[in-house]
Amino acid sequence: MAQSATQLNPGKIFEVGFNFWTSKVLLTAVELELFTKLGSHSLTASELGNKMGLHPRGTFDFFDTLVSVGFLNREGNGPSAKYRNTEETAAFLDKNKPSYVGGILEMASQRLYRFWHDLPAALKTGQPQNEVRHSQKPLFEALYDDLPRLEQFMSAMAGISRGNFMALAEKFDFSRYKNLLDVGGALGVLSMCVAQKFPNLQCQSFDLPKVVPLAEAHIAKAGLSHQIKAVTGDFFKDPLPKADVITMGMILHDWNLPNKKHLIKAAYDALPSGGALVAVENLIDDERRTNTFGLLMSLNMLIEFGDAFDFTFSDYTAWCKEVGFKRFELIHLAGPCSAAVAYK
Repeated sequence: MAQSATQLNPGKIFEVGFNFWTSKVLLTAVELELFTKLGSHSLTASELGNKMGLHPRGTFDFFDTLVSVGFLNREGNGPSAKYRNTEETAAFLDKNKPSYVGGILEMASQRLYRFWHDLPAALKTGQPQNEVRHSQKPLFEALYDDLPRLEQFMSAMAGISRGNFMALAEKFDFSRYKNLLDVGGALGVLSMCVAQKFPNLQCQSFDLPKVVPLAEAHIAKAGLSHQIKAVTGDFFKDPLPKADVITMGMILHDWNLPNKKHLIKAAYDALPSGGALVAVENLIDDERRTNTFGLLMSLNMLIEFGDAFDFTFSDYTAWCKEVGFKRFELIHLAGPCSAAVAYK
């Protein structure tokens, strides 16, 4: 028997409907470097506001909202109360920490927040709603023409992916292989996470020419140049270098179905018998009911690229079977992310 309207609760409707308020507060805090400027200090609202160059009208509301949602701690009440980072914000949102993941949130604040305003247009047209809508230049082409922006994008991707790559190094046995090729390796973060865990594994981070110097700098800073080489190539024009195991970290979801299949076939051709293709993605659950982040990421791919999309493990195995992969494994990594493994 259906419940009457008076017995139902619209609370979740309002919570989700106004989630953009909370989201923008956090994104703004990251963009204004609140957590970095706070660092290990405990500051009053006046002290922290002055440090950030804020008008006093909004400081208490801004900081106390962050307290209420768990992103700041506060000792005491009123003007003399002192704010400090939580353990999580100190670890992940302070730019001075190597564990900083805020790059992706900076990009979300500066780019994605405004582009998601045009989700209705994306749903009606199937067309991207990012810079392409205005300049008609594809996202990656625009990024690669602007090196500072390209490095910001690469850092953002590294921030959101590092935890998953570390989990992959823990959960997948790379000791069975002699060499690894990371396709679309960006700054080399996946290779670095795996190389640190498996010092006998030789790695190549494969990306376009403009990315290679950025990757080499990051790899050298980590002291891993002896184990990881940044190599140049275009995975839509060039055959992939041969390797025992090939990884693609958040790569397949950037493309439409023909391009996804092209990349899978290229990996198959570069692998020996017994080799493995490992795709790290926010895989949507096969029934498409529970991995909300994966579904939202797929909508984000619509906004960014139009015909790109995220997918399920069943989708992945079907595409891999088409080119000859025989055995499959699903490994949960962290949060909504998993590794889909196809063995040749």
